[in-house]
Amino acid sequence: MSQNKAILLLGTNLGNKNKNLELAKFLISKEIGIVIKESNILKNEAIGFTTNNLFLNQKIELVTELSPFNLLKIIKEIEQKMGRMYTKPLINEIYVDRIIDIDILFFNSITLDSNRLKIPHHQVYTREFIKSLMFF
Repeated sequence: MSQNKAILLLGTNLGNKNKNLELAKFLISKEIGIVIKESNILKNEAIGFTTNNLFLNQKIELVTELSPFNLLKIIKEIEQKMGRMYTKPLINEIYVDRIIDIDILFFNSITLDSNRLKIPHHQVYTREFIKSLMFF
């Protein structure tokens, strides 16, 4: 099988946020592939909805044998294992609080635009905090 590189964005604004990031990285390493780089962790205000809960965000780079759609499937399973609730946002809001959110920012150098998955992620160039997360 081929080795693919993916960059994921992790976000959490509920519970023990540092532990949520650590558990997400552990599960990703166990079920998806080897994490080869981690960025700094940024504390951010929510975008797209009103909440008092600040987010912690981190980018990770990993190597995986999964295809983009299989990667998405496993990511959704990890989010559910961690207790992610998919609830409807309030009127005039886009998002809700969440224990974990895992987005695929990049996958190799492909461009993909389907109903289920867009690569690069549609917010990768518009969210300043994503650019601020630097790999070590």
